[in-house]
Amino acid sequence: MSGLVAVPYVSAPGGRLRSAARLALCAAASWYLCLWWGTSTAPVPAALPAVLILREDVYAWPRLGWERLAGVLVGVVLSTVLLHWVTDPAWPFPLVLLCGCAGMYLLGRPGAPNQQVLITALMVYATAVPGYPLARLEESLVGIAVVVLLGPLLWPPDPYRSATEGLDAYRTAVGRLLTGITGGLEEGEGAAAPEALGAMTPTDLPERARLWLRPQACRDAFDRAAGGRPLLRRRAGRPPEGLDGRLVLASRTALTLQYFTQELYERTRRGSSAGPPEPAADDPHDPALHALAPMVRVTAAALDTALLGSDFAELLGRARALDLAHRRAHPGRHDAVLRAGLHLTHEALADHLRLGAARGTGSRDQDDSKASRSDRPPA
Repeated sequence: MSGLVAVPYVSAPGGRLRSAARLALCAAASWYLCLWWGTSTAPVPAALPAVLILREDVYAWPRLGWERLAGVLVGVVLSTVLLHWVTDPAWPFPLVLLCGCAGMYLLGRPGAPNQQVLITALMVYATAVPGYPLARLEESLVGIAVVVLLGPLLWPPDPYRSATEGLDAYRTAVGRLLTGITGGLEEGEGAAAPEALGAMTPTDLPERARLWLRPQACRDAFDRAAGGRPLLRRRAGRPPEGLDGRLVLASRTALTLQYFTQELYERTRRGSSAGPPEPAADDPHDPALHALAPMVRVTAAALDTALLGSDFAELLGRARALDLAHRRAHPGRHDAVLRAGLHLTHEALADHLRLGAARGTGSRDQDDSKASRSDRPPA
């Protein structure tokens, strides 16, 4: 899954309202600072960083600020030098365009060129006003400084709360997805009724991609908070108990369930597609598919309970028993491939259960050790 970018989960509508207010305040502060400084009568470049840099990922603001500042600086120098040294009127624009494109990719990151190089170079070239290049650089610097320094102080996000809300949203969405899959398998509809399979259709790929990426986004928010960046986040205190383990479980099972849902869709799609008759193993009315419904239901309940932080040992035992029974009743190669995603989900749940038991035992032993030391008489 290289190349995918995790986007932090933001609750609506409160998160959107705070983001809009933060953007408006930073843009207004940059604008009026430049008016007070006297850079120009309409310092639009000072307000642009608030629009282009302020994202929901507060930890990306410094990096985006430096990238934009570097792009503005290179673009200003590029256009100024070319306009000064190239006197033939037929050559400046092609050279600015060519050098701006080269600088855009040289200063950019893989998959994200620094477009500010070319934009600034073209704006300086098109605005033949004395002092404009310096004014644009000053206004951009003011806007970036306001965003990076003032932005984190305006309703700073709580990473632990964001991770918890994102985990709850993911748990609800996956539960709805697996419930739809169970209903489709019980009714034997397969891919003939994709809405019963939790909208597992190619047209909904972007939504499904966001669903499977959400756990990693929440885990990133938690790791950044745990890493400690006090200037960029509100001090959220201690994280909720067991949140880190549940985030690891969600990230791990997202991969296994994504594999299972895609494999199920491909299998039922082959069975319901037009053309020559497929083998019975690919028929959406195949007993092996119908027999998966109880295992999917119990697995979904176990995962939901585990992500809530409750005891799921009994549900996991039932899911593993159903997995074993299905394996014995349907030993075919296609059935084993289809079961693999659910089996790996059970393994992830079992590892989470073992880690939770080990942590609980370790904490109890530590408490007993502290108590025994406190009972000892002083030397």
